[in-house]
Amino acid sequence: MAINKDKIDDTALALLYLTLHDDYRAWKGFAWSVLGRLHEKGMIDDPVGKVKSVVFTDEGLERAKKLFEEMFEE
Repeated sequence: MAINKDKIDDTALALLYLTLHDDYRAWKGFAWSVLGRLHEKGMIDDPVGKVKSVVFTDEGLERAKKLFEEMFEE
């Protein structure tokens, strides 16, 4: 079975938005591979480190909000 990693990344980005705090931080609780891809795509700053949250880039925050609204608003 082929897996669409872009769809996984979009879903993870939308769910990161769900945990948004301090205007631009989100709790990191996803697989490192997903967080790594989001970093490579410029959606979040480097997720590696002891801090338990990641920082959205401006583009990432905007995309996360849009995806969250598309996927989860009624």
